[in-house]
Amino acid sequence: MGSNEQQPTRIAIVGGGIGGLFCALAIHHHCSAAGVHVQVDVFEQASQYKEIGAGVGIGINAARLFHQLDLRDKLNGIAGHRTGVWITFRRFDTSEDIVTVPVNDSDKIRQAPCARTELLDLLKAAVEERGAATLHTKKQCRSVEDLGHSVRMQFADSTTAEADIVIGCDGIHSAIRNQFVVDKPVFSGQIAYRGVIPISALSSWPFPSYSVAWLAKHRHLLVFPISRNEQLNIVAFVTKPENEVADVKESWTSICDRQEVFNDFAGFDKTAQEVLSLMPEQPSKWRLNDRQPLDRWHYMNGKVILLGDSAHAMLPHLGAGAGQSMEDGWLLGRALSERLSGSTNSHFASLESTAQLYQTVRLPRAQKTQATSRAAGNTYELQTEDMLDKSFEECIPMIAERTRERMKWVWEEDLDAAYVKARDGQGLAPTVAGRGDELNAVNGMEKTTQPVSIEAQ
Repeated sequence: MGSNEQQPTRIAIVGGGIGGLFCALAIHHHCSAAGVHVQVDVFEQASQYKEIGAGVGIGINAARLFHQLDLRDKLNGIAGHRTGVWITFRRFDTSEDIVTVPVNDSDKIRQAPCARTELLDLLKAAVEERGAATLHTKKQCRSVEDLGHSVRMQFADSTTAEADIVIGCDGIHSAIRNQFVVDKPVFSGQIAYRGVIPISALSSWPFPSYSVAWLAKHRHLLVFPISRNEQLNIVAFVTKPENEVADVKESWTSICDRQEVFNDFAGFDKTAQEVLSLMPEQPSKWRLNDRQPLDRWHYMNGKVILLGDSAHAMLPHLGAGAGQSMEDGWLLGRALSERLSGSTNSHFASLESTAQLYQTVRLPRAQKTQATSRAAGNTYELQTEDMLDKSFEECIPMIAERTRERMKWVWEEDLDAAYVKARDGQGLAPTVAGRGDELNAVNGMEKTTQPVSIEAQ
């Protein structure tokens, strides 16, 4: 599989979402720089490469990767602008400030909240313009089979394809993950109503940024700007017992009547109420799930590798899920390029050891993000163990303290430096323990119950 072989290494990416297309670009970038010839195919189960028009947060850590791919200006061209504020957290009833988390977004490399549709279009166009991959549609991968030197993928339409390496980017319900791991998505104890509205429809806006979260017991409402500040993304979170949401799917096709949103957010301030009144008459209603931490991301001697939600599905409360999948793709592309170019470093002695290096660097950070996302959601809804018996007023200073510094480690990681440190044996990142241990380590007193359902708490 080295660079001296006549035939290119065949790499299959299963899943053509944001993580899959970014991975294709990262592999193309690193392998081109190393002079390695690869053949990348992306297999998407849908009939077209398309995302739903809700928002997605691209933090500074992920924005740096767009810069390295020479896509910075295109990313900024579709992004909203937070005007120096990541989120201003406010009381639900008066909109009084609880804590405002600042960001320096005056530079070219900056926070980039985007519409998912526009971001996916950007990535797809870049893949096609650069010839980074061949894009396939209507290819739902059902299973993979080890053929020794390669892997055979079996698709729902009864066709097959072979590759030397298969990268599973097929999301929280990953068929590839499910072939190797027996587990199910875990209900977070929360649902979310989602919608997008034109900012021009707002009668007024009393805050310095369009990035605002109103917090209340069991509920919080988040908005942030996307599409060059032309649109406002809305996510309204509510803590619910599992028996009340049995019919709610983790899908954009699950909808409800807008009156249901009004009922759940009664008592919120007038600006919040205006935002909700502008939502579609039938907003989407999501069941929020994640997965238990997974201690192994590669199988079949390194020929099958998981990435993004397939490896570490997480809740949206840090706005970091897409960025974590991009970090996966960036470092996996770098590791594969070194393996395929014939590096003599011992980490690249085999495909399995290469995949293990990728996991060693990425797993602790991704699982810390996964655990902290859950903890953040419980903090915003005042559902942490030490908040449950306290009043809203008593919880306010606790929210401020826990939220103020939470994002620094997410944004400020030097990804390539961490990779080089692990590759060159200067100390490997430790394996992350179970979720409870991680939450305690990350958040100190911010312990949460295991919220498989609120009834169980």
